[in-house]
Amino acid sequence: MIAMKFVTVPFDHPDASALNDLVQREYHERYGDGGDRTVLEAGMFAPPNGLFLVVYDDAGRPVGTGGWRSQDSEAEGYQRGDAELKRMFVIRQARRQGLSRRILARLEQDARAAGRRRMVLETGDQQPEAIALYCSSGYRPAPRKFGYYRCHESSRCFAKPLLP
Repeated sequence: MIAMKFVTVPFDHPDASALNDLVQREYHERYGDGGDRTVLEAGMFAPPNGLFLVVYDDAGRPVGTGGWRSQDSEAEGYQRGDAELKRMFVIRQARRQGLSRRILARLEQDARAAGRRRMVLETGDQQPEAIALYCSSGYRPAPRKFGYYRCHESSRCFAKPLLP
């Protein structure tokens, strides 16, 4: 397994922003629109109500990100105690090494430690590798849709209990 360094950073950290720009370009390639229009602010990921990670390779290059934010409003299909997974991304050169699974596990562990009861996420039908990761990690299709794209035909929502 390749050594990676997981660093908690603010969502607006320069490396997080650079990787977010890359994921937005990938969304544009896959969906043909302007990228993900979900409004995200740095404060949404501030501990203890969230977390944002940047993963660095052994040369110090940022190669992946992922974050979670608390959702308690019961709006847009959320439930009190939810943690919402956002911006899971690994650059193309670092894929197929299990890094996404490691990021996901760390985010789940942190959300669980923060008392979150369920991890939820929304992805799209043009991201089959993401859907496969989530399904193989215990996520199940959610009966309710979450977030900005909850009414879009290409939206796919999943949830996983974090606490017994």
